[in-house]
Amino acid sequence: METRVLGRTSKNVSVIGFGAWQIGASWGEVSETDAMDALHAAAESGVTFFDTADVYGDGRSEQLVGRLLKERPDITVATKMGRRADQVPENYNPDNFRAWNDRSRQNLGVDTIDLVQLHCPPARVIDTDAVFDDLDAMVAEGRMRAYGVSVETVDEALAAIARPHVASVQIILNAFRHKPLEKVLPAAREAGVGIIARVPLASGLLSGRFSADTAFAEDDHRNFNREGQAFDKGETFSGIDYATGLEAVERLRPLVPEGVTMAQFALRWILDQEGVSVVIPGARNAEQARGNASAAELAPLGPEVRARVAEVYDELIRPQVHHLW
Repeated sequence: METRVLGRTSKNVSVIGFGAWQIGASWGEVSETDAMDALHAAAESGVTFFDTADVYGDGRSEQLVGRLLKERPDITVATKMGRRADQVPENYNPDNFRAWNDRSRQNLGVDTIDLVQLHCPPARVIDTDAVFDDLDAMVAEGRMRAYGVSVETVDEALAAIARPHVASVQIILNAFRHKPLEKVLPAAREAGVGIIARVPLASGLLSGRFSADTAFAEDDHRNFNREGQAFDKGETFSGIDYATGLEAVERLRPLVPEGVTMAQFALRWILDQEGVSVVIPGARNAEQARGNASAAELAPLGPEVRARVAEVYDELIRPQVHHLW
């Protein structure tokens, strides 16, 4: 497994990571056995970076990742905080930070967390000096080794990158979300900030396994959040209309090399973008985790393929999403 330096953490992490939202909640039922099988399969496949959050299953995801961490203390674990309270800047304060951090450390079973990220906070939070002064203090207290920001928009990413001690920025980046390529990745490279690419398969659309008849469980965000009813619309199918996404997948399908899955192709496309540190696909079972990890073994995509992906984006996706995030 190829490794890259994760920004200002100075840690080398696998280019394919593990996004642990799916094993927490909001993706339909995933049994504890399947969740742990997926985590173990990822680690056995060379994955060393695991990303979770305190709200994924109200701590379930952190607890499961914490079990893996006890078995494999060499892995790097990142979590997020901030979505357990109403999304107003006043809630991003020292007392809440420490309460959230205490809970995450307990869930993960550690004294010090490798990376703690603000979880898509309001833009005003990223513009508040006191917030980052307090995050610096929490690093000094030994609560975490580094901190980053998970964002929804390009402007939020650029504001976070400008902060001198932000180690990483997590942002949606995939074949259906190209805007970060324009300014965010160049700015991150120049500043030495890591880029964690999330929602890499557009909530599974880029797996190529869905159709117009695919049904999602009642507790799956791909059912209940298509119009942003629960959280930012961009987190579900990268914000694009489901039917448009299916059409785009069919246009991309002929580009996928023989013996390669659509999901692996989509992950390789992200790894080919200069400035990406790690991509964090989720997995509901061991087979998916192993398949995701194997994308790192693929050769980089050629310029003709990358150009065709850009054409599909420009024709179908850009009008729906480019101006929004």
